[in-house]
Amino acid sequence: MFAPFDLRSYAAWSTTNEELQALAEQGQLRRVESGETTRYQPDYTRLLFEEIRTLIEENTREELRNELTAITEEIEEWQATYDVETWEELEQSLADRDFSSDELRERRDVIGRWEENQEDRRLIKHALALYSDVEAARDQMIDVADRATR
Repeated sequence: MFAPFDLRSYAAWSTTNEELQALAEQGQLRRVESGETTRYQPDYTRLLFEEIRTLIEENTREELRNELTAITEEIEEWQATYDVETWEELEQSLADRDFSSDELRERRDVIGRWEENQEDRRLIKHALALYSDVEAARDQMIDVADRATR
């Protein structure tokens, strides 16, 4: 279903174009040329590393380990409860028999949370693998800043 037309969301093309170009110059977007058309898309690599950096900056190593453990435990509970190994198998089980609307809703919610947990687990594993490197880079930056103020 389409959203209602809203004139407030319109901006002059020149303003929009300037903003897109500025975001591309800052590295927030990538410019993709397609024939005579220029398209913009997020820089997914940059977004990935920013998310990992945020995890490292906002959490201790122990907090990340604890979250990884909690996520793994939750997935293991779902595997045991539904007798499946993956969220895809749980999704397939929806077609295997007739469930009540409550059972379908519950399984659908678990599938969504399971997918999110897998993504979070992947990011946390990356953050833990890079934690020491990011700490060392941060310490080096602080050392350089301290020497500059002396």
